[in-house]
Amino acid sequence: MSEDRADVGGFEHGHGFVAGEVSGSLGLGPLEIQYEELFAEALADGVITAEERSRLEKAADNLGLDRSRLFKLEQAMVAAYQSRHRVQIVEHYEEAAASLSPLRVEAEGDAGRTLLLKRVAQLEARVKELEEELRRAQAAVNVEVDLTDLESSAEDASEDPEEVWRRLRRNPTASEGYRQLFRIQTARSDLDAAFRASEALVALGAANADERATFERGRAQTLIAPHGSLSQAAWHDFLFHPEQELLTGQIFSLIAPAVLVGRVTSLRRDGKLHQVSPETKQDPHKATITAVRAVPWAAAILGLACPTLYLEKTRDGGFEHMPGVPPSTVIGKRVLSGKTQLEQAFLIGRHLTWYRQEMYVKTLFSAVPDLEDLFLAALTIGNPGLPIAEDMKRRVTPIANAIQPMLEPQHVDALRGCFLRFVEEGGRTNLQRWSAATEKTAARAGLLLCGDLGTALALLEVEEGPQGELGKDLLWFSASDRYGKLRRQLGVAKLAAS
Repeated sequence: MSEDRADVGGFEHGHGFVAGEVSGSLGLGPLEIQYEELFAEALADGVITAEERSRLEKAADNLGLDRSRLFKLEQAMVAAYQSRHRVQIVEHYEEAAASLSPLRVEAEGDAGRTLLLKRVAQLEARVKELEEELRRAQAAVNVEVDLTDLESSAEDASEDPEEVWRRLRRNPTASEGYRQLFRIQTARSDLDAAFRASEALVALGAANADERATFERGRAQTLIAPHGSLSQAAWHDFLFHPEQELLTGQIFSLIAPAVLVGRVTSLRRDGKLHQVSPETKQDPHKATITAVRAVPWAAAILGLACPTLYLEKTRDGGFEHMPGVPPSTVIGKRVLSGKTQLEQAFLIGRHLTWYRQEMYVKTLFSAVPDLEDLFLAALTIGNPGLPIAEDMKRRVTPIANAIQPMLEPQHVDALRGCFLRFVEEGGRTNLQRWSAATEKTAARAGLLLCGDLGTALALLEVEEGPQGELGKDLLWFSASDRYGKLRRQLGVAKLAAS
């Protein structure tokens, strides 16, 4: 069980952790953009020369830019370049100094040359001795060849895991599918995929001795220590549930700030707006409480901005979203004690996911009928002549009228573009399905940070009972190639036997 304070550490990033771009953050200023272009030119060949560094220093002075901000900008650009091109950036200031030995030999004349030749002869003799020792050692190696399992292993390795994943998606609790994946990935020497298949089998209570042994060797005992954070593309390509339609989320993202302001105004008018006490505000960089430390740790890994944090030790809650301008997170007593760090990691990963701009409206209005009204209001802003039923128009028009004045002109233009795309793509969406998919995406983010399927399923079981929809989705996702790619991007995939 975790304690109220983090005196023994926890929720720290791995050595060399590189934070990526924060999704939804403000863009760079025009002067920093100029510097960014200059630095990109210097990176083009993978080597920053002394002359290029001198030009960059001069540009920074001329533009009057803050050096600490530029250092962080350079770090982010270098990390992105190295990751994209799989190279190491080198700053090259001067040629390495030549050896001083030739100068010494020349100064000592014939005696120096004689001494050097003698030393070369000694080294050549030693090389021959070592080569002979290596030859004898290789001849003495006892080689055992066992082809007993070769045929079955080759057959397993040739199977297509994609087909197994498709079957498992239709029936996520079918243990035989995970067992087949375990055999395939073991034969292919994909240790992380084999471990994840064994983890699902253990969660289903269907693991045999070999599968359980693989699980025990690789199971998470501590928090993950990633080398970097998730990219925006990784969210869309691997973490989002397939039924979380991107265009629907984009439309919600455009109106989310206006909906937040309207919600805060409404709650304040009705006397229901939660008032946080300034004394309870937390500094995430100085926090000693594990639940507080978990938030910036998780935000950096997920590529999200850390929200403003308040600690209310007597509040009967965990990590809670509080409407405000800006919105904030209130941490209650349910996560202050009685939770392991792995459990806290799952809960905070799930919580922070709702701060993504395309999903935030669900923290304000979670009921599907409310989401439908907001969605239609956004479409009518994009196309005021949208033909909808009269009773629906009476509900939606006041919402659109309240939202539109708080939108910037570029957001209204973007909504017009989204409306045209929506019509081109068939003009239909299922918000019940989209809403359920966002819940699954949040649980997937929690699993990614937790790194332990059993912990994640146990927490979900408290909410939805055994083998609920969220739990079944996590079972399939945990053994999927998508999850494997996310783990590889963070640098936490198992590449060698533990």
